[in-house]
This record gives sequence, structure tokens and C-alpha cells, in this order.
Amino acid sequence: MTSTTETKGFFKTAILLPVFIPAVIVIVFVLFGTISNPELAGQFFSEVLNYVTHTFGWFYMLAVATFLIFIVGIAMSNWGNIRLGPDHAEPEYSFLSWFAMLFSAGYGIALLFFGVAEPVLHFSQPPQGTPESIDAAKQAMQIAYFHWGFHIWAIYGVVGLSLAYFTFRHGLPLAMRSTLFPLIGNRINGWMGHTVDTFAILGTLFGIATTLGLSVTQINTGMNYLFPSIPISTPVQIATILIITLLATFSVVAGMDKGIKRLSIINIGLAVALMLFVFIVGPTLFILQTFVENTGSYLSNLVERTFSLQAYTSNDWIGNWTLFIFGWTISWAPFVGIFIAKISRGRTIRQFIVGIMLIPTFFTFLWFSVFGDTALHLIMVEGYRSLVQDVQQDKAIALFKLYEHLPLTSLLSFLSVILIITFFVTSADSGSLVIDSLASGGVTDTPIWQRIFWSTTQGLIASALLLAGGLTALQTASIVSALPFTIIMLIAIIGMCRALVIEQHRNASLIHHQPTQHAPEKSDDTESLIQRRLHCLVTFPTQQQVSQFIATTAYQSMEAVKQGFQDKDWPFEVIYDEVNTRVQLRLSELDNVEFIYEIRMCEYTIPSYMKDLKRKEYADQEKYYRAEVFLLRGGRAYDVYGFDQSSLINDILNQFEKYLHFLHISPSTLPWKMESDMHH
Repeated sequence: MTSTTETKGFFKTAILLPVFIPAVIVIVFVLFGTISNPELAGQFFSEVLNYVTHTFGWFYMLAVATFLIFIVGIAMSNWGNIRLGPDHAEPEYSFLSWFAMLFSAGYGIALLFFGVAEPVLHFSQPPQGTPESIDAAKQAMQIAYFHWGFHIWAIYGVVGLSLAYFTFRHGLPLAMRSTLFPLIGNRINGWMGHTVDTFAILGTLFGIATTLGLSVTQINTGMNYLFPSIPISTPVQIATILIITLLATFSVVAGMDKGIKRLSIINIGLAVALMLFVFIVGPTLFILQTFVENTGSYLSNLVERTFSLQAYTSNDWIGNWTLFIFGWTISWAPFVGIFIAKISRGRTIRQFIVGIMLIPTFFTFLWFSVFGDTALHLIMVEGYRSLVQDVQQDKAIALFKLYEHLPLTSLLSFLSVILIITFFVTSADSGSLVIDSLASGGVTDTPIWQRIFWSTTQGLIASALLLAGGLTALQTASIVSALPFTIIMLIAIIGMCRALVIEQHRNASLIHHQPTQHAPEKSDDTESLIQRRLHCLVTFPTQQQVSQFIATTAYQSMEAVKQGFQDKDWPFEVIYDEVNTRVQLRLSELDNVEFIYEIRMCEYTIPSYMKDLKRKEYADQEKYYRAEVFLLRGGRAYDVYGFDQSSLINDILNQFEKYLHFLHISPSTLPWKMESDMHH
């Protein structure tokens, strides 16, 4: 790949030109065409939307069903035990921080916008049956559950899982092109990889623009509700985009941990507080009853709704709702996928899938039950009929109109506006970081000006689409940009399956293949065997002892293996790292995966039982050290300190024999270039 890797300094660059230039050309074309003639652009967007939804609706629904089946199947299989990173990797973020970032990046804005509006609109205008009836109410909640349930997170999961797996387990760039490696190999660095990343950038940009467009209309409505002197108008909305884009830019400059993580935790805390308040002051018992009933109905009708296209009715409902939401999610998926991949290193595939599928979905169902069913209760039981007309006129006002019938109306409205703004900022800055990484070929440490460029571009696109027809333009942008990316995701699934099959072969070679056993020349008698093994079990060497072992016995053993293979033309090399106290035997071949056998010093705390046994030699010792073996795919968690040279050589050759067996039985290879991680 041709990119500049020098990223230090404001004016340096990490741009990958074959991806950056096509993306910028399309963006400029859209912006220029939209701004020069907004009315014509709006008409064009409307026609394109109708064509895509009628022609490709079946394809979107079938693809989304495939994503759900794939993600659930992976979680239930043995592949679920594979770790997203080296075998010894641990999660970077706590569960709470991880979930908070998942939620904020995923669709926090969508819940605030549609939490009240969608159930009310489906209740008043159901796709089937009598409007404003009990059946319409049940149907409304089931549809809302369906739109924001498992399918949404299956889409995110496919992208996030593929990227996390190929990046952290195989050392490939954090970019969509990496998912194609099992299919096209190193050609991902050519035009095919560039094309995939370009579509990912465009999809992400238009998906974020849709989100920002929806959120800014709700912010404008909320500000008008609180301060009637502020009008609901496009200029106000564009000004709002400008202000919040500036806030997002500051967060982008701050980076992942300082900016996005903190904002995400604030978001989730504020959202939970709002939900709990409405739950307590609203019809609590009704909410609990409907939550249980709706969850059951959703699960029982899941298959039917997944494949429903309303083929026997001729209306635009499916395009305006289901296809829009799924298309928006797919266009949004590169961003959310890359983002959740970044924060999921160290988790197993099963932990990842269960985490992103169950917890956000459960929270979403609870959210819709609290806000949606409270709104339906107000309409059906308390006679608040005007809510229907208000929501039909303006979806963005729905949440604020609900608050009118709850205590502390103004405070709730103000906090909701703040929450929408923080979600807006979180989405914008996370999206900027992701797009910047894609445009740089997977480089994550990019210069500040690039992040600022993409943050500004997002705001410009959202503004242009609002000028060219509001929601229709936003719908068109998300659904159309999702079409090519849906195809890319389906190819990524094939690539992921092939990679997991290769990994299965590798695991089988490591588990089932038994290396040749070399009997010792002289057997130990019982007493000496016990004493020797016991000495190894209850010895806790110091840092100096392990360092000396690695520098002498380990290094000499690897040198002996290297010399022994030189006559056979095996290009082994021995690398001694004094700073990090490790030594590595490496075999690099152009056509096959590398063989690496590394002995690394690792620090541990003295176990409490040794002090309980009152061993004097360990009375003042807090730490001890091990000489652990690390192979290409991570730590093997066994200690070789105390091995003599012949035993250590034998262990190296045993692992090399397993490596050769893997090459023999594997249908193909993967890079396995994991970063050199010193943590446990």
C-alpha cells in the first residue's frame, strides 16, 4: 500500500491516496450537486429511494437474515472460544466502559428519536389491521422491537467481529479490506482492497450524516419547545450542526480514552436516569406487563417478520420504515463495526457476540417499553389523543410532548436535549476517527488535521442533505450507500468462515498431533525424580535468575537448533531482546506462515500458600518470575525455567513438529502477525 506512515506533526499525513481521492471526489460531487440545486436534488433523491426500495428490498431483508443466522451460529459453535487477539490477551476496557461505548456509538440517537415516535406512528397507521386499536398497539410495539432488536446488532456484529478477528489475531490493518484476506490474500493491498475501503468510507459518511440530520432536527425541536423564540428551520439546524461539529472536533483531538470514553459513560448514565424516572412516575405496572408480553411476541414472530416484505400489499411502508432502518444500520455498520472492534480486543468471540447481541437488545426493549408504552397508555387509557396528531406532524416533537404529562417537564426536556447533543458529539467524533483510519489504510495514530477534516466533512454532508429535502434525502443517502456495502459484508462472512476453518485446522494440529517422544538415555530413580520435580514446583526464581537463564540456556538452545538446521537450508534466526528480557527463534518463509518460538520473562506475585507454609526464603519476596513460551498466536502459559539445554531443544522441536503438521493439513494460511504484547 502506498501511504505515508510518518504521522507526527500537524502537517504530516497518513493518507492512503487510492482510497482518499475517490472518496473525496464523490463527496465533492454530492455536496456541489446538492447545494447548487437543492430542489432538483431532493426530487432525484426521492426517485432513487423509490427505485432502490422496490427493486432491492428483498435483497436487504435476505442479507440481514443471513447476518443474524451467521452471528448466532458462530456464537454457538466451538469457534466462540477463539480470542480476539493472542491467546493470553485480556480485555482492554471494563465491562461497563465497553457497554457504554457500544451503546453510545451504536444507536443512542435513534432511541431518543424513535423511542416515542415509532410506536405512536405504527399505532395510528399500522401496516395491517385497524388503526388505533388494541391489535394496532400490540403490532406497534412488536414492529419497534423488530426494527431495533437482534437484527441491528447482528449487522454491527458481523463487521465488528470480522475486523477484530483479522486485526488483533492476524495483524492485518483495521480496515474492511482485511476481511477479504482469506479469499484474495495480499491482493487486499491492491485495487480491490482500495475499492472496499472507499465504499466503507462513503457508507459511513452518509450513515453518520443521516444520524446527525435526525438528531439535529430533534435538538432544534427541543430548543423550540424550551425557548419558543428559537424557530424550527433549516438555517437553525445547520447552525446547530456547525456548533456541535466543533464540539465533536475537540473530542476527536482528545482521542479515544480521554474524549469518547468519558462522553460515552456520561451518555449511558444520563439515558438510564431518564428511563428510570419515566418508569417510576409513569404507568410502572403497565410497562412491566407490556415488556414481558412484547418480548414474548417478538421472539415468537421473529422468523416471520425477518422474511416479511409485505409482497401482497402495495404501499411504501416497508421502504419508509424497515428498509430505511436496516439500510441506515448497514451504512452505519463500518463505523460502529470498526469502533466496537477497537474496544473489544482480548474478548472471546462468544463474549463479543453475547455482549453486543443480548445486553443492548435487552436495554432497547426496556427503553421502548418505558417510553413507547407510556405514550400508548396516555393515548388509550388517559385519553391524550392529541399526541397522535402532534407526532404525525413532527416526529422530532414526540419525546417532548410525552414529557408534558409527566412531572418536571422542563427539566426532562432540557436533559434530553443535552443527551441528544452528547450522543451527537460521540457519534461524530467516533465516526471521524473511524473514517480517518479507513482513509489511512488502517493506521490508527493519524495526524490531528486529518481527524478535523473528516469531522468537518460529516457536518457539511449532513447540512447539504437537510437542504435537499430533509428526511427523504437522509433516507436515500443511507439506503443507497448501504447497497454496495451489503455485498461487501456478505463476502466478509465467506472470508470469516474460511479463516475460522483454517484456525480449526491449526487447533486440531496443536491438540491432536502427538510429537515423537524421545526417551531419555538414563531414567531417574524414584527419589531423584520426586526431588527434582518438587524443586521445580516450589521454586520461585528472582528476576536476575530468569534473566540469566534466558540469556544463557535459552539463547544457547535456540542457537543450537539454528545451527542444526543450517545444513538443511532452513533460514532460522535467533533474536535476543535484552531490554524486554526475551529471546526468539524465528523461521520466516515467504509462502507460509512464520514459525516463532519465544521465551519471555513474565512477572507474577508470590502465591499466598508459600507464605502460609512459612518458607523463610520467600518471607520478603513479593514477586517471582517465569520463563514462559510464546508462539506466533500468543502465550502458551507454560514455564521452561530450569530446563537443561537438551530438554529445551526437545521442546522447541516438538513445537516445530506441530507447526509442520499444521502446514500439512491446513487448506490455506493466515498471517498470524499479532503485536508483541507484554501484558497478561
